[in-house]
Amino acid sequence: MERRSFIRQTGLAGVLAAGMAPAVVHAQQALRWRLASSFPKSLDTIYGGGEVFAKKVGEMTGGKFQISVHAAGEIMPAFGVVDGVQNGTVEMAHTVPYYFFGKDETFAIGASIPFGLNSRQMTAWMLEGNGLKLMRDFYRNYNIINFPGGNTGAQMGGWFRKEINAVADMKGLKFRIGGFAGRIIERLGAVPQNLPGGDIYPALEKGTIDAAEWVGPYDDQKLGFNKVAPHYYYPGWWEGGPQVDLFINTKAYDALTPEYKAIVEAASSHAHVDMQAKYDARNPGALKQLVGAGTKLHRFPKDVMEACFKVSMDYYSELSGKNPAWKKVYEDYTKFRADQVLWFRFAEAAFDDFMQAQKL
Repeated sequence: MERRSFIRQTGLAGVLAAGMAPAVVHAQQALRWRLASSFPKSLDTIYGGGEVFAKKVGEMTGGKFQISVHAAGEIMPAFGVVDGVQNGTVEMAHTVPYYFFGKDETFAIGASIPFGLNSRQMTAWMLEGNGLKLMRDFYRNYNIINFPGGNTGAQMGGWFRKEINAVADMKGLKFRIGGFAGRIIERLGAVPQNLPGGDIYPALEKGTIDAAEWVGPYDDQKLGFNKVAPHYYYPGWWEGGPQVDLFINTKAYDALTPEYKAIVEAASSHAHVDMQAKYDARNPGALKQLVGAGTKLHRFPKDVMEACFKVSMDYYSELSGKNPAWKKVYEDYTKFRADQVLWFRFAEAAFDDFMQAQKL
């Protein structure tokens, strides 16, 4: 029987059953990439996001597209991953964009800025607002295309050796704080320290720093911060919903087949949801254990929050006046934030407020 006649009579199912698929279905090429993470392996949640992504890509391609995940320091330093992706040393990275605010403050909007969006709002801006388009326009300058690859949810405010009762207590405080937020506390007299996760504990233990924030109870307990600083503050007003991104070298991405591009997008969405779920599931138990072991919980005083909010808004206005890239993205971000806050104050906030007042 002629091949074309056979295909017409049996259809695609018959072709596949007869073992003739290679003639009509393009086989995907075998591919190996390296992913450089900004996180240590000990943090199975945030570092694990890269592994979740890589595993899913492998599963969806039948093992033909393999991505090896490398912890901070294995191939390059935690804060060297953008350069690594930009120049093609690695095909991709898993990181928090605000680490790279020193290159351009606009990086921070792609993750979290003080008094910004919460995690759900951030995902909405990225996927249904203009967030993904605007940030990809910006990242194009760095030879990068980004995909949302996780979110921690609102973070805690960090570990302090001494209590913070007023704005004056911030003066001279050597505080490990992630990236962009350091610009804010610096204006209140604190001394920001931008340290990778693996370097925080020894610095806090030795007294090189006075306070440190990382993520929340589950990760913080793993890193042992409660052993060297008794006061645990909340909320992390600088990280209401920090997005973790997958950065891919544009040349490497453009070389992918349409099928592989679709798989990368699907796997990133899976990793994005998976990370938030893990944090929400694991933080409650860790917080109970920390408090049971003697950790003292404190809410940041209202005057401290208000002072930080004012400084933040003033700083954003300054940036809009001198950084065109920031202004372009921030203007859209703030319009979206205003509508989100308006909506969340009704159904979401009212429901949460009621439930949190109940004895469950």
